[in-house]
Formats: sequence, structure tokens, C-alpha cells
Amino acid sequence: MSNTEYGSTAALEILQTIYGYGEFRGQQREIVDAVIRGEDALVLMPTGGGKSLCYQIPSLVRPGTGIVVSPLIALMQDQVDALQALNLNAAFINSSMDANEINRTENALLNGELDMLYVAPERLLMPGMLDLLHRSEIALFAIDEAHCVSQWGHDFRKEYMGLSLLADRFPDVPRLALTATADERTREEIVKNLSLGQAARFVSSFDRPNIRYMIGEPTNARDALLHFLDTHHEDDAGIVYCLSRKKVEQTAEWLNKQGRTAVPYHAGLPAAVRELNQKRFLREDGIIVVATIAFGMGIDKPDVRFVAHLNLPKSVEAYYQETGRAGRDGQESNAWMAYGLQDVINLRSMMSKSEADERHKR
Repeated sequence: MSNTEYGSTAALEILQTIYGYGEFRGQQREIVDAVIRGEDALVLMPTGGGKSLCYQIPSLVRPGTGIVVSPLIALMQDQVDALQALNLNAAFINSSMDANEINRTENALLNGELDMLYVAPERLLMPGMLDLLHRSEIALFAIDEAHCVSQWGHDFRKEYMGLSLLADRFPDVPRLALTATADERTREEIVKNLSLGQAARFVSSFDRPNIRYMIGEPTNARDALLHFLDTHHEDDAGIVYCLSRKKVEQTAEWLNKQGRTAVPYHAGLPAAVRELNQKRFLREDGIIVVATIAFGMGIDKPDVRFVAHLNLPKSVEAYYQETGRAGRDGQESNAWMAYGLQDVINLRSMMSKSEADERHKR
């Protein structure tokens, strides 16, 4: 049996015995086989399409540790917990840890004891971390939420721009860039900024047939939202997006007065409050998170039954990304949006204050 055949057989066995799935879906098998062979890949797959398996399984088949670059420190614990529940050796290194915890994790990496290690981009780019990686056996680099590298994307993170050095520093280690949404222009930015010119491209359909979209211009958006919830989602978990922090807090307070269990989430809240509210949403039933776009990326909750918008999103791409957090389990879910002229005014104001160049603003 050739190495390629062995890798493909091992991948299917891991899928069945560790993850409990009978077969790969869509392009998963092609992606997994390509990465096991040591090839780079750009993966565009809708939320709920199984992107994480595309790097987790090659991390287990290839020798060494899979390094997963994630922009969200707050979610690393949940992602690692999920892998450890499958009896996999996963860990993270981030600023929430003390020196002793970091030393233990670094030693585990050096000793080849980890299947996967999650790090934020700014941590990965530290000289000490790069030196540690050079002294370790690395199976692959998975750059999650890769649209963050694009100035055209809706969630640009400047620290992602430095990740191009991985191509030079680790030329023999395969790299995957993964995202749920990226138009042609954003894909080209990802390829350029991450030095993925030779990468195989896997672009899946963005269609999510289990999500029903409802958009309207009601006279009273709150009343319309409550009617939508009472009619379709009496006890379900979901997300309500608002443009401003003030509106987030007011809406969460109002929903609680209506007998719902709602928690706010935005970047202005203390970190401990954000973490608590996020954990409640992930682990309790029927919780509604009212949030700005600071919430949602990387959230791995399969039974989000609805995503509602009380304001226009910043772009169609952002809207698709946000609504895609519903129905990751494949069950029927709803995307509901109310909008008005004031949204257009607010978005124009936010755009004018942006630090982006004039071309981007246009």
C-alpha cells in the first residue's frame, strides 16, 4: 500500500472510530487527502459543512502536532474541551494561562505529546513561539477564519497579515486557510496575503437549504421580533444582532422582561461577563444572546435555531456569515431581519469614520 493509500485509509478509519461518521461529506475527503500528502489548501465551506475535520483528521494522520491558528482566545477552551472529549490530546496557549501552564504545554509540544495545539495569530508570531515550533515536529498549520486576513472581508484582523511568514519559515509544512464565506476578491486577498499561490482551492456551494430567510420593514421592530419568537421559537436558543452596544443591552433587558432568557454580548463588556454569557449560551438550553458582530465567529453550537437582525448588517457577506450560525446540525432554522432607513444612515456614518481607504469605502 502506498503512503497516499495508507493516509486515505487511516483518515476514513479515524472519521468512523473517533468522530463517529460513516463517510466524508462533500469535498472533505479530497481536502483531507491533499493535506495528508503535504499540499497547501484554501477551503471555502459553509458554516456547518465540517471544516474542522479537514485539519483535525490530517493532524492525526500526519506525524507531529497540528497547529491551529484561531482569532478567538475566548473559544479555545471550548474547542479543546470538545477534542479532549474524543480522547484526543489537544491544548492551547494564550494569555489566559499562567507561566507554569504555558511551560507544561510547551514541553508537551516538544515531546510530541499533542495531537493539536490552538494559538492566536499574535501569539504564534512571537519569536519565542516560532523558535518553539522550529524545535517541534509540526503536522500542519490550519489558519481558521482566514477571511480575517482580507481588507475586503467583514472581520479584518491586522495580526493575520503576519502569517505569510509561515511559508518561508516552514516550507515543508502544509498550510490550510479555512473560511465559511469569501467572495472572489476576498479569496484572492487570502491567497496573496498568506502566500498560498500554489494551494489547491476547494470552494463548496454556499447554499444552506435548511435555513429559511425572512426580511421585512416592520413599523415596530421589537414587536415584530417578539411575534417571530412566539410563533416559531418559543423555547429555542438563538442570536439577535444589533449594530450598537447600547441597543444590545437595551434589547437583552427588554427580552428578559418579556419572559425570555437573554444575555448581552459586546466588546465593551468586561471579559469575565462576556465569557460567562458565552458559556451560558453554549451549555444551557434556550438562551438568547443579543450581540454586536463581536459575537459568533467560531461558535460551535449546533442547535442555534434562529439568527435575528434588528439592524442591517454591514455587508451581504457579513449577513451570510452571521446567519450561517443557525442550524449547524442540519435541522430547519430561521434567519429573520427587520430593517429601516435609520440603519442606512447609521451604516453610512460608521463607514465615513472607518480607517479604510477611499477605494474600500466606495
